Amino acid sequence: MNKQNGIKTRLTMNNQTKYQLFLLHFAGGNRYSFEFLKKEMPNVDFIPLELPGRGKRHREALIKNKSEAIDDYYNQIKALRNGEPYIIYGHSMGAILGLSVAAKLETAEDAPELLIVSGNAGPGIKSTKDFLYHELNDARFKEELLELGGIPTEVIENEELFNYFSPIIRADFECLEKDPFSEEHQKVKTAICALMGTNEENFDQIENWNKYTHTRFTHQILTGNHFFIHNNAAELANIFANEFKKQLTY
Repeated sequence: MNKQNGIKTRLTMNNQTKYQLFLLHFAGGNRYSFEFLKKEMPNVDFIPLELPGRGKRHREALIKNKSEAIDDYYNQIKALRNGEPYIIYGHSMGAILGLSVAAKLETAEDAPELLIVSGNAGPGIKSTKDFLYHELNDARFKEELLELGGIPTEVIENEELFNYFSPIIRADFECLEKDPFSEEHQKVKTAICALMGTNEENFDQIENWNKYTHTRFTHQILTGNHFFIHNNAAELANIFANEFKKQLTY
């Protein structure tokens, strides 16, 4: 229960309170990356965010530094807060950044009720890959993106589209890969719910996320690859709703 927001009594009395849901995209994503989920959550204040250099912020310079990305997300959330309880949800890149964003918001005495992370086994887990995505040549980069999934084939095969999106995706990977273990000693008071797909690398290490919270931790494995979220929208919506209700009585 997020007592510091001063909303404990109201939440306990009304489990149907409409909460804010801030969504942090994956590498190469934007504010439209979670449209598939929005229709499943009509009673939620659905607020997808995006980093500079894409979507509605395409005229802004790309960020290649993790601390700048964290500050950017923090500032967006602070500007959009309305006093209602809220959840931060991040997929893949958004999961890692979400941990530090939640910690920063705790310091500002406006902590989320819950941090939901997906597509990532958490900080400190070393990849079996022997390369950095942002350093790959275009041909190899395309191969690896296709293996990850989530990127439409037409983007990979159309040279004009690839040339547009490639710098965005590379910048996001560089943001993460330049300082991969900076969160290793981060620990939040916010509850964490972790989700991964059955075919993801390191899915068997999902409980690693438990090391990064002082409070309640839950996890689930759903069927699919790194972008299992696209085929499990209804299940995700149910998990979000159930985890929020549990948090109200924790």
